[in-house]
Amino acid sequence: MKLHTTRRGFMAATGLFAGALAAPTVLRAQTKYTLKISHYLPPTHGFQTDFIQPWAENLKQKTNGAIDYKIYDVSTAFGRADRQADQVRAGVVDIALGLCGIPRGRFPHSSVIELPFVVERAESGSRALWQLYKENKLGNEYAPFKVLLLMTHNGALIHTVDRPVKQLSDLKGLRIRSPGPAVNAMLEYEGASALALPPSQIYEGLEKGSLDGLATTWDLVAAVRANEVLKYHTDCRLYGAAFYYLMNKNSFARLPKELQTLIDETTGEALLPKVGPWWDKWDAVGKADAVKRNEEIIVIDDAERRKWRDQLKPMTEKYLASLKSEGVDDPAALYKDALDLVQKYGA
Repeated sequence: MKLHTTRRGFMAATGLFAGALAAPTVLRAQTKYTLKISHYLPPTHGFQTDFIQPWAENLKQKTNGAIDYKIYDVSTAFGRADRQADQVRAGVVDIALGLCGIPRGRFPHSSVIELPFVVERAESGSRALWQLYKENKLGNEYAPFKVLLLMTHNGALIHTVDRPVKQLSDLKGLRIRSPGPAVNAMLEYEGASALALPPSQIYEGLEKGSLDGLATTWDLVAAVRANEVLKYHTDCRLYGAAFYYLMNKNSFARLPKELQTLIDETTGEALLPKVGPWWDKWDAVGKADAVKRNEEIIVIDDAERRKWRDQLKPMTEKYLASLKSEGVDDPAALYKDALDLVQKYGA
């Protein structure tokens, strides 16, 4: 897209995002660049309040206003979950935060990180996914973009309205909202119907009875007020969904070198230490709300989780085999790499 620009001088800037130390960077460009940044959740969500806005505001301050920004949330024309990557690629927006699993098939290599029991903690999952990207093990699926961050959330739960899920067989017959193809495969393997609803439609689906539950974090439950309808929460740390923070390559290329450097210095590795604390903070809100409402929280212990993992092994193998038709050359090797990296960063 053509960035909105105005002529404006600005002074030198030093430092990195959130206090990281660096040598002073002298910025000499004279044009103002306004970045259009989109995501698919409400403006009160941590995606915006803890991540996007502080990051963008930091750029604005460090450049004395040479970089400005406009954020578009779910309430805007740019807020559809299934269009975030497309908007960036087309240049409709400059940057977007979205789910790798929506729409299906866009990022098949990345979906490996979402398979059951690969990720339990956001920090290790995010570092593993980022490392796979840095090692060029995710094919060419991010080639059209300037990648600013890849991350996962904490291990997800199964949240239901009328039927508690205490074992995998309890999923049979339930209509469960799912974030992507790997989780779809798991739910369908256990006899559930996996529904790919955007977050904005979850509450209505639960309230009207067209949805029996959802597979997600405490965070999303809070974001869409689902605890008003839900009664049961199965804490099984089942999977970690993958997210991207992408920039249009042309938008990045149009920036002066000094501004490109500042963006590079404040994304990727610089953001990874923040991911775990972000998700812990966001998840705490949903869990506290469920406790306040006296809803039942069913904790699946490690021994039972190992049984679930063994039960789902045939499904995992079948899913990995299916990825070959989506351009993943060696899904089994990629899966092993993901497991090894999660274990490494979780140690």
